[in-house]
Amino acid sequence: MLSRTADHLFWMARYTERAENTARMLDVRVQYSLMPQSAQSAQQGWRAMLGVSELEEAFDAKYSALTQKEVLDFMVRDPDNPSSIARCLTGARESARAVRGTLTTEVWETENTTWLELQHHLKSGLLEHNPGQFLEWVKHRSHLSRGVTIGTMMQDEALSFIRLGTILERADNTARILDVKFKFQAAETGNAGVQREFYYLAALLRSVSAFENYRKVYRDAITPARVAELLILQAKMPRSLVACMAAVVANLQDIRNELSQDTERLAGKLHATLQFALIEDILEEGLHDFLTSFLASIEELGNRISGDFLVPSALQESA
Repeated sequence: MLSRTADHLFWMARYTERAENTARMLDVRVQYSLMPQSAQSAQQGWRAMLGVSELEEAFDAKYSALTQKEVLDFMVRDPDNPSSIARCLTGARESARAVRGTLTTEVWETENTTWLELQHHLKSGLLEHNPGQFLEWVKHRSHLSRGVTIGTMMQDEALSFIRLGTILERADNTARILDVKFKFQAAETGNAGVQREFYYLAALLRSVSAFENYRKVYRDAITPARVAELLILQAKMPRSLVACMAAVVANLQDIRNELSQDTERLAGKLHATLQFALIEDILEEGLHDFLTSFLASIEELGNRISGDFLVPSALQESA
């Protein structure tokens, strides 16, 4: 497969997954904002959400006030924010258009229709009138894209590059959500902090569609250690770090070339570390330090995949 084709497939999937992840975080934050809380606590919650994507500085440079309206505008429609839902879905559509001959008709039509409906929703004011409905639409379109892709594409290299883009973005997002949510929760002290612990953890689980799965696995009270264990070490949890790395290893094996041996070794090492880890050891080491190290490894893995299979950044900029 040509590296430029692989690059477009990889980023089509990555942009779509990023849009979904952003919608998940915003939806949980919007729901949580309806609960009784101080203005300071609400503002801290929105700032923590910006911190997941490392966009605090970019937001502060453009907006004078940190409110729900401004954050939604920045994270959904702002053309200057590379992680906004509008930018991501536009990027996914452009990548899909560049490789229409590689995609099935159903996949292309799904990506194109998503972009067209996005323009309608942004003009109609749906985000302002009913943000929950708009964010559910984003998640639904991502689910539809993933399902149509798996259901209609050949099980070949093209699908492997699509899966790699999806899984790397998902692993990065899960780690960031865990890190930021636990840091924000740790800042709460006293009775108020204890009382809100359940809501923080429940919101975290819902942001990755894991609330019901948590109940199936543990069946009792929601605790920080078990939430971390579910989202890091539970192999049957689709968005856990270990499940993501297992998928990365499998897809790298399907597309391996003469350059990818070191990349496969790094992915295998990451997977093995998670596969045989104990949550007690991770918490003793420090969850933040563990997740920071994992995020650095994911970034390195993404760079290695680009170097082994995709279009170099310099060529993209000159194209």
